[in-house]
Amino acid sequence: MLGEKMEEAKEAGLLAILNIATRNERNKIILLQFGVLSSIVELLQSQSTRLRELATAGILTLSSPDSNKPLILASGAPSLLVEVIISGNIQGQVDAVTAMYNLSTCQQGFDARICLKSAFHLLALLKDCKKLSKFAEKATTLLDLLSTSQEGRDAITESEGSILTLVETVEDGSPLAAEYATSILLNICKSCRDKYRELILNEGPIPSLLLLTVHGTDRAQGLAHTLLQLLRDNSKQNRVSTEELQCMVYKIVSHVDGPEKALETAGNILKDVTGRDPVVGIVEMN
Repeated sequence: MLGEKMEEAKEAGLLAILNIATRNERNKIILLQFGVLSSIVELLQSQSTRLRELATAGILTLSSPDSNKPLILASGAPSLLVEVIISGNIQGQVDAVTAMYNLSTCQQGFDARICLKSAFHLLALLKDCKKLSKFAEKATTLLDLLSTSQEGRDAITESEGSILTLVETVEDGSPLAAEYATSILLNICKSCRDKYRELILNEGPIPSLLLLTVHGTDRAQGLAHTLLQLLRDNSKQNRVSTEELQCMVYKIVSHVDGPEKALETAGNILKDVTGRDPVVGIVEMN
């Protein structure tokens, strides 16, 4: 009975903190100055699923001001958030990923390797979420940071279905999610082209990457171009003819831009990828 009352009191305290902090940046900073962080971090280790979920929401709420981020990073909260990503309920996982994303923007003290244990779970969440969502952008941001180290790339590629999930994000994601997913694929391919080139190609990324070279963010365009170069088969035996490439690109682009605008867009893509001006060939083909 006493235990239940204690848990109810802790829940009430966490709800009060959330109410005070929600949509008020000044209150978020003041709450940390009053020392509430240590109590919330302690509740992140609670045996109660409800308390862990509320504590995760508390860290998420308090992690938005830049001045709070170094304090949260130093508190031990990130490793506990990773445990929530691994074993929490769906709301807890989403809040934990978002909190980690907020913390990842801090230049002081964030180490992406802390997410190594959660790579499989991040990919599973990315697979199941709407690729156009803000959550997909946050998950791919963390995975992109992970992919800059060999340990991170290993954790990603050892997760079943990871390449397909990333290719689907390039295809269906928002401009930012597509950018980060392309960056991850590029980091993986650059780390060992002989090992990963075919694995990536088998998931059919070429149409989406071609479109990204024109319609993506500035960074995504460069990343997509570089990845396409790595994925090209330079052997004479398997080289696609110029005419076949023109036909393929035109068909892809025409579904997005329409037949008239597709001529110009497809020409720009092919010129960028091959270094040659193929517009005449496309017009004749059409």
